Order: sequence, then structure tokens, then C-alpha cells
Amino acid sequence: MLRLILIILLRRLIVVIPMLLLVSVMIFVILRLLPVDPIAMIISPTALPDEVAAMRAFHGLDRPIPVQYLIWIGNVLQGDFGNAISFRDSVLNLVAETVPATIELALFALFFAIIIGFGAGLYMFHVRGTVREGVTDVFSIAMLSFPDFLWALVLILLVGVQWTILPFTGRYGPEFIAPDITGFIFLDAIITLNGPLLISALEHILLPALALALAFSPLIMRVLKASLTEVMTEDYITLARLRGIGEGRILLRHALKNGVLPTLTLVGVQFGFLFGGTLLIEIIFAYPGLGNLMVRAIRNTDLPVIQMAALTYCVVVLATNTVVDVLYVVLNPKLRKE
Repeated sequence: MLRLILIILLRRLIVVIPMLLLVSVMIFVILRLLPVDPIAMIISPTALPDEVAAMRAFHGLDRPIPVQYLIWIGNVLQGDFGNAISFRDSVLNLVAETVPATIELALFALFFAIIIGFGAGLYMFHVRGTVREGVTDVFSIAMLSFPDFLWALVLILLVGVQWTILPFTGRYGPEFIAPDITGFIFLDAIITLNGPLLISALEHILLPALALALAFSPLIMRVLKASLTEVMTEDYITLARLRGIGEGRILLRHALKNGVLPTLTLVGVQFGFLFGGTLLIEIIFAYPGLGNLMVRAIRNTDLPVIQMAALTYCVVVLATNTVVDVLYVVLNPKLRKE
């Protein structure tokens, strides 16, 4: 099994490296072809032409685009991702400070989406062939038509404003000073045994995570229902019924194990979109993650930060797909034999 996993990882690595290079070229070239001047955003309007030219030369923007890319990729291979133009900090520090928050938000959203999606999907499968099936189908389609930002606004108005149950801005309460250990607030709170900080972080992440989860869970529930419906017509399920095994046991011990594989693939593929979808949610909830950083970088035309944030999203999507491939092989005996 370990050897098989290593082979899968090696194959993915062979594909991922050229893909990342291609994506980096596309992002780099497109950003530099845009009719914007990042120097104009940071330099004084009264600056002399010589001062503007000197600033452009300092940031390497006076050279041809291919030369700029070769210099940038050479520095990246040495661990130097450059400096932000408007934030007065290194790009690596800015991304490293914000990525943990976005990863936590995406993981919590995925956790809630799996719970809601699997629970509702099993219920939809249970009521198939009854009057309630039509109701659940309409309900899931209605949920699917709601984008995450609408769920965010509804949750803020109801839970945050009307009932004032949960906070809806920031990552934790202003009365706390987060320890700077790993960057992951929940892990840092556990390491330092800071229970109040852990509770505050949980309260602040619930609404944005639920907004993402409610928009993602309808896909899970519908795919799970369709997969289980197809699996229940297989020959081994019929044989299990002939042996007198109950429907509940057949579902949990036989059908679910195989029916969950397409759902697992969906979750893995959609996690990349879920991670990218945090951008708008972070803005709505003033959540200090990578999406929030990227929006601020776009406002300031900070090209180094934009391209690094975009590459980070790409790396997360590729890493997620690799993990899904490994899990799919681990859970599917047929693929292991092949």
C-alpha cells in the first residue's frame, strides 16, 4: 500500500511541476499586460519623471516581460518571492500570515458541508419513492440556487444582527492577542491551553464556514443519493437481500462503502473551488485570510502579491486533487489491483 501511494505521489509530482510553471507564466504575463501601473498607486502625484523611472527600475518593471519572468522565477527557485509594492513587506510573509486563516475557514466549511450533505443525502435516499422525495429534491435544488454570499448575508442578518448569537467580523475577539506559533489560531490556542481564545475563534468562524457549507452541501447530498441509488441495484446487494440481511445493514456495511466514492471525488474536486470561494466570504465577514489580502492587493495593483496569492490557490487545488487520488485508491480495491 505504501509503495502504491508513493508511486501515485511521484506521478502527480511529475505532472504538477510543469503545470505550476505554465500557470505561473500565464499569471505573470497576464498581470503585466493589464493597462495598470502599480508605481502610480504608491508614488506621489507630484513626482518627477526621473523619480518614476527610478521607482520602476527598482521594482524591475522597466525590463521586457520575458526578462522579468526569468528573474522572478530564478529568485523563486532560491526561496525569494520578492517584496510587495504597496504593503512594505515580503510577499512570502504576507501570504504565510494569511494562508492559515483561509485553510482553517475552508476546512471548517468542508466539515460542515460533509455533515449536512451526508446527513441530508442519506435522508433523501431513505425517502426515495415516497411523497417526501419530491419535497427533498425541490429543497436541495433551492439550496443549490443560493450562492454563498447570499447565505452569508442571511446568516449575518438573522444570527448576527437580529438575534445577536454569534459575531460576524474578524477571526477572534479584539480582547485577545493571538500567539504567534503556527499561524493556525485553533492549533495555537490548543498548544497554549488558551480556552477562551479557542472558543472565540470558533464563534467567529462558524458563520462564514456555514455560509460556504450551505452553498456546497447540496451537491454532496444529490451526488450521494444518486450514487446510493445506483449501487443498490448491483448484484451483490441483491445477494445480500436474499441472505436475509436487513436494509439498514446493507446500506451501512455494503452500499455506502462503494456509493461514497463518487461523492469523495466530488468533495476533493470541489474543495479547490471552496478554497477559492472564500475570497468573497472573507470580504463580507472581514475575515483576515488570503482572499482578503488578494482583494487589497488588487485595489493597490500590487502585482507580486496578486501573482503569489493566485499561485497559492493553484497549489492548494493541485494538492487537494493529489490527496483525493490517494484516498480513492486506498478505498477502492479494484484500483489497487490494477
